[in-house]
Amino acid sequence: MKKIVPIIMIATLLGSCGTASAMDLTSPDVKQGKPIAREQIYPRCGGSNISPAMSWSGVPKAAKSLAFTVIDTSVKPNGWSHWIVVDLPVATASLDKGTKQLPQGARVLTSDFGDAIYDGPCPPKGTGTHRYEFTIWALPDARIPVTDGSAKIGAWLSAHAIAKARITGTVTP
Repeated sequence: MKKIVPIIMIATLLGSCGTASAMDLTSPDVKQGKPIAREQIYPRCGGSNISPAMSWSGVPKAAKSLAFTVIDTSVKPNGWSHWIVVDLPVATASLDKGTKQLPQGARVLTSDFGDAIYDGPCPPKGTGTHRYEFTIWALPDARIPVTDGSAKIGAWLSAHAIAKARITGTVTP
């Protein structure tokens, strides 16, 4: 029994060390599990289409770039992309509300709406509550080789990311 206690203590310490360096994503505009404000909603659904302010911390030292995505995960099978920003410099710690200009080197991929801009949530009427994942991804390459802006990018990012952080907001049409 004496040997088990130190092993449990070591495992507990290692587990807590791992979470201390995790990425964190925060927003004054989107709150975890809460409805997304009309301001961020796509115009066709009565909103102003203003991208929310987002900030993050805890980017791993091994990261060479960041990506930021907004995906409606309620659309099956692959989700629906609303905003895909890639090749963000690792020194970037936020995106301002209503972002129009990205840091040098960053680029926006075409969303499933067919636009290379922020396109806010706009679920079809009668489809129930939709979940929108706002995710920051830490990546091992300075430039990603992906040019396809569809929601399928989430699978590529999941396979290559060093770390990520997410906030999920909701919209009920």
